[in-house]
Amino acid sequence: MDIGIYEQLQPQPRHVRGHGDIETNNLNIESGNFESLSTRQLLHKTKGIILRTVKYGETSLIATVYTELFGLQSYIVKGVRLSSKKGNSKVNMFQPAAVLDMVVYHNELKQLQFIKDYSWAHIPQHLHQDVIKNCVALFIVELVGKSIKQPESNAALFYFMENYLLMLDAADSAVTGNLPLHFALHLARELGFGMEDRDDENKIILDLDEGRFTEQIPAHGNYLDGRLAGATADLLQMDNAVSLYRIKLNKSLRQQLLQAYEQFYVYHVSDFGTLKTVAVLEAVLG
Repeated sequence: MDIGIYEQLQPQPRHVRGHGDIETNNLNIESGNFESLSTRQLLHKTKGIILRTVKYGETSLIATVYTELFGLQSYIVKGVRLSSKKGNSKVNMFQPAAVLDMVVYHNELKQLQFIKDYSWAHIPQHLHQDVIKNCVALFIVELVGKSIKQPESNAALFYFMENYLLMLDAADSAVTGNLPLHFALHLARELGFGMEDRDDENKIILDLDEGRFTEQIPAHGNYLDGRLAGATADLLQMDNAVSLYRIKLNKSLRQQLLQAYEQFYVYHVSDFGTLKTVAVLEAVLG
């Protein structure tokens, strides 16, 4: 890993026991046992956002996590599904959108890594109890999971996602309702294919294929106009999501915008598929 990438970002990469190598074990996925490695791995401290999990064996999980240091990674979490009260409390830490402090082994040659230790980085107050906020959080992690395919380090993107989840946990209903729309538009910018701001009030048509405003309806027919184009222009120009309460949208407009933004991602991200959480959001958002 190129440590220089992170020298200007906080927090700095944190190696347990300095920069020394720690001899570790490799995972045998077939048996669930561990085999000794001929290579050596470093032990790192990093934050991670849980995107999804699947059961592994009788007591473990495999978690897909977007990490502060290494980007998208998959980890095996041993014994987290034990039936004891202690085990059950640990399972709750691996709900989608949870933000954890983790100590992990990392080997760039492996697709599946191993978590040595973990704890809450932020204990959510409402994110997993409030139905609407939980649905928005699930939309955020599903959109990220479908948009990012490779395990590339991008600490700035991690902080971007973390900030939205913290805002969501504390937001009132007026901000919460618009947050998935704002996140979808600004995530695309973070990933390099975002829509352009409207630079001329006469450009009242939003070309969804090109991601830019124009004065003429495009021949391909994939566009927004009227209030939908205007709301998108407002969302794009609003850098601070805390002010989203200023944008007044009803349920129908939010539904149409969610569907349009999903199609924008389908056009720009290969093998994007469909977002299961869009239908859920359409049902719960006012």
